[in-house]
Amino acid sequence: MTRHVTVISSARPGEERKVLLPEGKFKHFRNILGVVLQDAQDTWAELWKELDGEVTLGVMVLSNGEKGSQPKCGWPEFLEKMWLLKHYLDYAKRFTEDPP
Repeated sequence: MTRHVTVISSARPGEERKVLLPEGKFKHFRNILGVVLQDAQDTWAELWKELDGEVTLGVMVLSNGEKGSQPKCGWPEFLEKMWLLKHYLDYAKRFTEDPP
């Protein structure tokens, strides 16, 4: 049984392809990782702000935090933000690891 294969090129005639040098790839890598980590930091700041005044006072955890305080936004939104933070950090970690 013989199969015929047709090769389809994505380059159009006369179109140049841009090849990134290692320095360019590294710069691109740093930019993407910077955006992901900034999103993670922003999410963490939102989480901390939700607990400010009830459970925390600036950088200190208050003793009345054990009495069943709730975040200002409510637990569903708070937990969603926690999930986003985990997602951002997982993505950043996978992005920095070598491919399998």
